[in-house]
Amino acid sequence: MTDEGDHHDHHRDVASGGARAAVFGMSDGLVTNTSLILGFAGAHPSATVVRLAGLAGLVAGACSMAIGELISMQAQRELLEYELGVERHALAHAPQEERAELEALYVRKGLSAGLAAQLATEVMANPELALEVHAREELGVDPGQLGSPTKAALASLVMFSLGAFLPLLPWLFLHGSVAVVTSVVLAAVGSVALGGVLGHFTGRSKVTSALRQLGLTAVAAAITSGIGHLVGAG
Repeated sequence: MTDEGDHHDHHRDVASGGARAAVFGMSDGLVTNTSLILGFAGAHPSATVVRLAGLAGLVAGACSMAIGELISMQAQRELLEYELGVERHALAHAPQEERAELEALYVRKGLSAGLAAQLATEVMANPELALEVHAREELGVDPGQLGSPTKAALASLVMFSLGAFLPLLPWLFLHGSVAVVTSVVLAAVGSVALGGVLGHFTGRSKVTSALRQLGLTAVAAAITSGIGHLVGAG
């Protein structure tokens, strides 16, 4: 028989932002660099040019993703911390108004007036619990789980690099149509694997998730490859 602590241990940490950043980073790296590499390859330049473009796309994209995650999550965290500060000030200086607000909220949820008053009084007796409840009900956040900008940035950096490296790998050793075909195959395998993993962790159909990721990657790659072919190296 499991207790409450064991129950919570079965849940993955999805609030820090790391999981979202990892999945998005991997997907973005794979789609972006596959498209970039095939776009350059479609213009039929030398393998050195394609290799340089792919490497530049990997480095620039990874840095951009990491910085974007860091700035956006830090801004979101600072905003939430400010709102929590406002709520904490209200709880300290106007506790009766906050208690009445909480009581009214419970009544709107369907509790009787007596039970709502009792619950509100008990919650307000504990300052930290009161802050947590008000934050959840009014802001929709858990004060203890505001997300980690650093963790999200690192996850994004690493996973984007991994996704971007797959289509680049053949160009480190091959050239011409062999490199193009190998790059497409690796990108397809990476897309299917990523989609399948995402489907597993979200409890959705692995096949559907894999085909969706593969299809989106294929569309982006086809468009850029077509443009590269039309424009040409000249």
